Amino acid sequence: MEGYFEILAILTSAVFIVWLFRYLNLPAILAYLVTGMLVGEHGFAWAHHHVDYEHFAELGIVFLLFTLGLEFSLPKLLAMRKLVLAVGSLQVGISLVIFILIALALGQSFPSALVIGGVLALSSTAIVIRQLSEAGATKRKSGQISVSVLLFQDVAVVPLLIVIPMFAMDSDTSMGLALLIALVKGVFVVGVLLFTGKWLLPRLFNVIAQVRTDELFVLTTLLVTLLASALTLWFGLSMALGAFLAGMMLGESQYKHQLEADIRPYRDILLGLFFVTVGMKLNINVLIDSPLVVLGVMLSFMAVKVCVIRFLAVKAGELPKDSWASGFMLAQMGEFGFVLIALATQVEILPMDVASILLGVGVLSMAITPFMINNARKWSLMLTRDKGVDTTELETLPDNSQLKDHVIICGFGRVGQTVSRFLKPEGIDFVAIDIDPLRVTKSRDAGENVLFGSSRQTELLHAANLSEAKLVVIAFGEDKQSLDVIEKVRRLSKDVPILVRTRNDDQLQILKDAGANEVVPEILEGSLMLVSQVLSLTGVPFSRIFKRVQKERNNHYNHLHGFYQGEHTDMSPEAIERIEFAHAIQLTNDSYAVGHSIAELKKGNSHMIIVALKRGEVETEEPDDNIVLQNQDTLIVRGKPRRVELTERYIQEGR
Repeated sequence: MEGYFEILAILTSAVFIVWLFRYLNLPAILAYLVTGMLVGEHGFAWAHHHVDYEHFAELGIVFLLFTLGLEFSLPKLLAMRKLVLAVGSLQVGISLVIFILIALALGQSFPSALVIGGVLALSSTAIVIRQLSEAGATKRKSGQISVSVLLFQDVAVVPLLIVIPMFAMDSDTSMGLALLIALVKGVFVVGVLLFTGKWLLPRLFNVIAQVRTDELFVLTTLLVTLLASALTLWFGLSMALGAFLAGMMLGESQYKHQLEADIRPYRDILLGLFFVTVGMKLNINVLIDSPLVVLGVMLSFMAVKVCVIRFLAVKAGELPKDSWASGFMLAQMGEFGFVLIALATQVEILPMDVASILLGVGVLSMAITPFMINNARKWSLMLTRDKGVDTTELETLPDNSQLKDHVIICGFGRVGQTVSRFLKPEGIDFVAIDIDPLRVTKSRDAGENVLFGSSRQTELLHAANLSEAKLVVIAFGEDKQSLDVIEKVRRLSKDVPILVRTRNDDQLQILKDAGANEVVPEILEGSLMLVSQVLSLTGVPFSRIFKRVQKERNNHYNHLHGFYQGEHTDMSPEAIERIEFAHAIQLTNDSYAVGHSIAELKKGNSHMIIVALKRGEVETEEPDDNIVLQNQDTLIVRGKPRRVELTERYIQEGR
């Protein structure tokens, strides 16, 4: 019964603190850390069995690495081998040596210094990957450098986990032999997982998918992840490594997105529990008694890691701004550091006072990591005095100053390139801007007029000769970035028409208010094209089809809003803010709306949207406000889920 109340205390605290932190626009990871500090033995002591929770919390790291593996196929990993092996390996090696020497100089024994060096050399895969994913920065060069270093760090933790207990053996021969055995085991298990994942897993999921049972698909995903983790654990390797390899093998399959969606709820909950257990370990008294020591150690080791990563990344051929940004992202202590501290204290090679300081330093460095990641790019540009544009790229471009009445295409992906292909036969010049260096290189090789860099940069808009442009097309489909581009364009030109592509119409009015002349929601436009084909093939005259489609566009796609909820409708917190439901409300003699006109109802509920009225077998779209409602009428209303619920209550009860 005691364990039940502990879980209840943790959940209650987590719900309230996470809500509070998100309400204040603070990262959820920090909320989980604070929750652990409050419920742990050094806080209110509501939870005493944190070791038991840690076994479940480790699964959060496992599922995180599985989803990371889905994003990194084997060909992609091989393409990144330069960063993984050069920057990753040297970062761990150099940082380890620096921290060992500093620890020895401060009077620590070599085993203790090795543990301290290993703890401080590693970074947090869980926090960095999650923050990069939420910020959409995994595809940036700085994000790729960071992920490459983290991948090697996850592998490097394995020999540290093997070496630390061996210091208790006091035998050099056994240590060398154990390391050799571990190396052989590692090569074998990685080979087994790669072979199994390449040939067996895709076939397994093909069979499972044919059954068409969602529960079985989810169970199979969980089973594959945990089996791969158990295999690597059995061979003395990291559970996270096995999960990553399994995900990497399935990343090339057609089920990649379904697998990620299935695993996400388990990953997020268990990751939250992991950070709660980390917070439980922090002795707040250490921070109170030695604040300057903790702060000094944290700032010192973070500065060393930033400089080491920046130096190695530049030597590997990366731009200084990306190298600095990656250094800021990876400056913190990692979750595996807590595992090493626990192991070292267990075999009594790390003094408890040093372990307490390292725990305080680790939690604090993790706590400020979201802030550092969010500002890494800005700080890196300040340090390099770079405005975000590589001027050497501009010098190699054709001179656009002579262009007039041309089109500027922001984003030269599939949509941007399609637009350009239709402009060429009409003899309309264009200048494209894209941030993907490989795409820009290949496009230029084909003779396309493409600028490298961000469309949000004033210098690039000037280089594209915005003042003489006839039209600006924003084609990359990311609403936040589109708003930034619109703002920059409108600062430079008040009159140039702006056409924006967006995936849905959630931000349609916001984009128009920001200065866009036309906004094209691709999902709704795709629906309109499908409807046009349906009507055409069923014999409706083209002129009537054109009028209906144009009317829908002029009405901001109103008829395309509001759909009846299904079993698989996305009800996630992000989706619930943008989706609209259609809902049928049948009136009875006891309904408040009976005997009232639609106009009277709208006076009492101004947010009510009535799509149609069904009376008997006759359905009337957009019914007249003067119609008086009768018993057995059915109203079709539309709106966000909560609004629909309130509308039904008003129609039935009058409140």
